Amino acid sequence: MFAREIELKGHIIDNLILPKAFDTILELGGDYKVLEFNIGKRKTDISYARILVIGKDQAHLDKILEELQNIGAEIPEIEDVEVKQVERDKVLPDGFYSTTNHPTYIKYKGQWIEVEKPKMDGIIVVYPEEMRAETKVIREVKKGDLVVVGHKGIRVIPPERPREKGQLFEFMKSEVSAEKPKEAIIKKIAREMYKIREEYRRSGKGGIVVVAGPAVIHTGGGPALAKLIRMGYVQALFAGNALATHDIESVLYGTSLGVDISTGKPVLGGHKHHLYAINTIMKAGSIRKAVEQGIIKKGIMYECIKNNIPYVLAGSIRDDGPLPDVITDVVEAQDKMRELLLDKKMVLMMATLLHSIATGNLMPSYIKTICVDINSDAVTKLMDRGTSQAIGVVTDVGVFITCLVEELERLERKNSQKVEKETDEKEFSRIKELAKNVNKG
Repeated sequence: MFAREIELKGHIIDNLILPKAFDTILELGGDYKVLEFNIGKRKTDISYARILVIGKDQAHLDKILEELQNIGAEIPEIEDVEVKQVERDKVLPDGFYSTTNHPTYIKYKGQWIEVEKPKMDGIIVVYPEEMRAETKVIREVKKGDLVVVGHKGIRVIPPERPREKGQLFEFMKSEVSAEKPKEAIIKKIAREMYKIREEYRRSGKGGIVVVAGPAVIHTGGGPALAKLIRMGYVQALFAGNALATHDIESVLYGTSLGVDISTGKPVLGGHKHHLYAINTIMKAGSIRKAVEQGIIKKGIMYECIKNNIPYVLAGSIRDDGPLPDVITDVVEAQDKMRELLLDKKMVLMMATLLHSIATGNLMPSYIKTICVDINSDAVTKLMDRGTSQAIGVVTDVGVFITCLVEELERLERKNSQKVEKETDEKEFSRIKELAKNVNKG
């Protein structure tokens, strides 16, 4: 019998890791026996399962074990990771390990090493001299690199959602639905964003990435997103040619795709406005130069320039123009997006399925991810394509972002009043102490 024991530890029932393990084994044509199973009694307790996995032959068993590792299974008495040398640039050895977006460790020369820059659908390259490992994409692999193969010596740790009451990801752990209370969700998202922004201001680390589609402009949410940037809640912006073009069109002509944003009615000849907008930026040389020349005086891209917020406008085959700032090389766009993502604490995706999925594929699973779209299928597709940590808000994006900014402003006023009160109390105590010393003198 070709069999191997695995262990599952943590909140394996709440996070559906245990049923996923059973489903994986059976779907791949294997079998299993539960050897030990201990269920945690309290919320803080972890559960434990020891399972014997059975395959038809060694190759079949190895395939099952590799898939189980990807959902967090551990193999007791783990051997060192197996590596093979790359013989040609961009060509991997057979049996190479394909990564998940979860934190991953490898056992190399008896030591556990954390794999840097986790992302899904990559490979692990090991650097023996430095005793480190890094996730890379196929195009980055060079002849002579040591690439991890098989499943030995690998430990994957899926992040667990908070179990404390009141936390955002605990509150949102149920399925995507348009029936969820939007006001309560927005308040929780705002509190999370406020906390991340304050941490970023103190340390210069972390921050929030916004991924936005042109529907933000079409639905009247452009001014709210611009304000969000101005308030310091955006540390990077990912979009395509369309968002920037229609943002600039709305600033220059008050329209988006030729439709008056204030009335929702088409404007005569308005279908040419987006081309006029692109041409205006072409004349200036770039969006930054258009801002510096006073051509663009407000809007999303204006706030990015004025507040030194990096942005990546990734092109597509459908683009008009495109704007000179658009990166038409998808590989270059991917690299820049991933570089900006790695240290962030949250990604807010709004009304752009393709850019959302692309961003999800580039980032680690421990980054908090919120996807807002009027279509619940968009949120579900994002999760189905590997971004399992995402929570979905099904609503009109224009209404969502406007309400979010209002809630953040309310939070800021509340915290400002709290700080002022604490300052006044400290000052009063100081004066009182001085008066007491003067009386003694």
